[in-house]
Amino acid sequence: QVQLVESGGGLVQTGNSLSLSCAASGGTFSGYTLAWFRHVPGKEREFVAGIRFIEGQPGYSDSVKDRFIISRDKAKSTIYLHMNNLKPEDTAVYYCAAGRNWLNRNEGWYESWGQGTQITVSS
Repeated sequence: QVQLVESGGGLVQTGNSLSLSCAASGGTFSGYTLAWFRHVPGKEREFVAGIRFIEGQPGYSDSVKDRFIISRDKAKSTIYLHMNNLKPEDTAVYYCAAGRNWLNRNEGWYESWGQGTQITVSS
């Protein structure tokens, strides 16, 4: 059974940087995309960035593609989200997700989810 554990997050000022980690276990993740989604109350959960775990190919939403970088360490079965130039609209609960798909942005294609971590960007 796949388990995902996020770490990082917290309170940061506008324009600053922050990084998240997601440690994955319970699989080899061959054929998987590991991704970050975020959720704001009252809105749908939004795809932020994803990465093909074996191939390393990344994908980004338009809202973060010039500011966020997703990476992975295969040896540690961990993915990272490096967030630069954070904005108040980046405030959300960030979730790590894993699914057997090719960088799909629909949350329905992800079978496993972490518990989420709050990021708050103050103006």
